Amino acid sequence: MAVPRQVRDRAARLRQEIEHHNYRYYVLDRPEIADAEYDALFRELLRLEQEHPALRSDDSPTQRVGAPPLPEFAPVRHRTPMLSLANAFEEGEVRAFDKRVREALGVDAVQYAAEPKFDGLAVSLTYRDGVFVQGATRGDGATGEDVTQNLRTVRSIPLRLARARDTEDLEVRGEVLIYKSDFAAMNRRQRESGEKEFVNPRNAAAGALRQLDSRITAQRPLRFFAYGVGVAAHARWQSHSETLDRLADLGFPVCAQRELAGGVEALLGYFRSIGSQRDTLPYTIDGVVYKVDRLDWQGKLGFVSRAPRFALAHKYPAEEQLTEVLGIDVQVGRTGTLTPVARLKPVFVGGATVTNATLHNEDELRRKDVWIGDTVVVRRAGDVIPEIVEVKSKGRRRSDDRFAMPKKCPVCGSPVVRLPGEAATRCSGGLYCQAQRKQSLLHFAGRRAMDIEGLGEKLVEQLVDRDLVRSPADLYGLPQETLAGLERMAEKSAQNVVDSIQRSRSADLARFTFALGIPGVGEEVAKILSGHFGSLQALLQADWAALASAKDALRRENAKRKRKGEPPLAVPLEGIGREIMESVDKFLHEPHNREIIQRLVDPHGGISIREQLRPGVAAAARTFVLTGTLEGMTRDQARALIESRGHKVAGSVSKRTDYVVAGTDAGSKLDQARALGIEILDERALRQLLGEP
Repeated sequence: MAVPRQVRDRAARLRQEIEHHNYRYYVLDRPEIADAEYDALFRELLRLEQEHPALRSDDSPTQRVGAPPLPEFAPVRHRTPMLSLANAFEEGEVRAFDKRVREALGVDAVQYAAEPKFDGLAVSLTYRDGVFVQGATRGDGATGEDVTQNLRTVRSIPLRLARARDTEDLEVRGEVLIYKSDFAAMNRRQRESGEKEFVNPRNAAAGALRQLDSRITAQRPLRFFAYGVGVAAHARWQSHSETLDRLADLGFPVCAQRELAGGVEALLGYFRSIGSQRDTLPYTIDGVVYKVDRLDWQGKLGFVSRAPRFALAHKYPAEEQLTEVLGIDVQVGRTGTLTPVARLKPVFVGGATVTNATLHNEDELRRKDVWIGDTVVVRRAGDVIPEIVEVKSKGRRRSDDRFAMPKKCPVCGSPVVRLPGEAATRCSGGLYCQAQRKQSLLHFAGRRAMDIEGLGEKLVEQLVDRDLVRSPADLYGLPQETLAGLERMAEKSAQNVVDSIQRSRSADLARFTFALGIPGVGEEVAKILSGHFGSLQALLQADWAALASAKDALRRENAKRKRKGEPPLAVPLEGIGREIMESVDKFLHEPHNREIIQRLVDPHGGISIREQLRPGVAAAARTFVLTGTLEGMTRDQARALIESRGHKVAGSVSKRTDYVVAGTDAGSKLDQARALGIEILDERALRQLLGEP
């Protein structure tokens, strides 16, 4: 059964959004949304794929965990995948889990191992002959990052185990975290030294573990708790609880609040008990974990694509409080997304004083109907920015109290755009906007864009923070001496970056177009644009209103042809709708963007763009004049076809005319063309020139 296009499009958007947030959360440690919002996106995609099996693909986020490892660390292939757990939020979901387990095993009752779910960073520790030899992050579940040197600095991790049969080849898995009291002390020191405070313990732990300099990691109060094993080649353990007991005997920290629970009622009782202790625990948790205790039963139950069937994470509701909305501001993110953020009357929630809460996007704000002066429910559960859950009581609600998304970016003043299928409103001044400066440089230098090797996040941060680079165009004037003077740079590494910048001075149009970071223009759209226009000049000179009209005309004509059984005409820029065309138009006609583009392709030391022409397509916009009657198309159809390729149709012949298209009964325009030496095309030559079969 065919999957409806609307469902396919929604699934594609969900995959893209989830992968984006995976990257922000697992690789950059800079999440943009709350865990609850991410879970909702993931569960929606999972539901769509369950309802429409044809949607499933190997590259779907539901088939994998997390995001790729950071390039600064060597990759580590996990011998057994480090899978995430399925989540439950309601008692009914826990009961359904227990029922599935019992039915699959054919038993009346199951004993579970229950333990708190740490809010830290999952790692694996490999021991050979009792000696710690390698430590890795989870990464994407299959491949992690080698952080051995950093993990060696964590004092709660044993560097050597007692020699025994079961420690000859052992991979221990657990969580790296920071205690609440240690986190508070860290932030107190940050404040006293005038430095930026950490957002929450999990982000601080993750950032510490990904430091390239392990001496910095050693200064952070990291702790480790073991929660299982990935490989135990010579062990004869029969249950999960026995495994944890043995790990404790070997010197690993293991959670003291773990229990054995017989049946679902005992699981729910454990959930409530740990919940009542949550505030007094020394570390942050976001739920509890249930695992079938018998290891042979775990093996029998096996795995689904991304999670074990024998385990479940039962999440606690996020903590909530009431407060008043004092105002609604707009923040511009690194990617140009405009996010409405509520300014709140200060309220203590989730272990911290909250003064701001995200409203995510304009649609979400309208759905919740939040106005200035309203009393709202605020939720915080270790998120970067807390969120408003709902309006509890309405305020005065005068017209000035209603939020309106600005038409221009509050940072740079560029027009904003909103693309089809996206909830986000974005700034179109990507090459110029100060808020997007770092992200635009990283995108421009990316491997699939201009491929400037060595221009990573740390270097870009220094270049922007020191005001050495304000736009991608400034990269092409960077002296090697300036780069060599930056932190973690030396003469050789600086020269390597300069050499890579020099190599990027020659690029094809598709790469360059993608590198500009136009909202809505990914690699495929960039290829379509470059294949259609052929040159940067033609792209910059495009009449987008005429192109949109031409597409509409050709679609109407193709509808007629279909009814007549005639072959369709090729529709230009297929796959690019009006909204993306509007986004491209706004971006390319924003004066600051245009100025930077001109600097980038300056003939005296700029980038040389290789034209990408389809056979027979003109390199730049040309002027055509039509005369006479064509056999295979009407005058309007010919006009639409010419304009769809980015060219112009004039009403009279002049010295600026490039081609005259002449049919039968051509009039005086044909004579004028001959007199001026203008090239004359018949219908066949016109089609060939425009790449139309």
